[in-house]
Amino acid sequence: MENFPRLNLPPLEAPRLQREGDMVRIYDACRQAYVKLTPEEWVRQHFVGYLCAELGYPVSIIGNEVSLRLNNLLRRADTVVYDSHGDPYIIVEYKAPHVNITQQVFDQIVRYNMVLQARYLAVSNGLRHYCCTIDYATRSYRFIPALPKYGAQG
Repeated sequence: MENFPRLNLPPLEAPRLQREGDMVRIYDACRQAYVKLTPEEWVRQHFVGYLCAELGYPVSIIGNEVSLRLNNLLRRADTVVYDSHGDPYIIVEYKAPHVNITQQVFDQIVRYNMVLQARYLAVSNGLRHYCCTIDYATRSYRFIPALPKYGAQG
């Protein structure tokens, strides 16, 4: 797409686009619907493509815009990947490419994880990606170079 920057993620394989006047929509296989193509959505679609094509996660275990209740407020996690038991395994938070990844972004995903209790967290603006693993037994976390491949759960 001419209006969106190249990202530090594999390119999308033939994205399905629709134009409605000035608005462009992109097909989201996780939601099985066309959604408005924004800079953040551009990052989401690339990152989900990476999860599926490079790491082997089936689209059927990935949810986009997953609702959760935090302090009696309805929130949405950008992407949640579930494990074989249907429990949250990875949470991903996206920002548009021009948005810097700050402590506030990490604070946001940590708040979501207070509810979801995922093992891995990732934050991406499409250009920079940060991943960490949570150890609930020791109440600690550590940054890791990349998310695990599907089936490498252990």
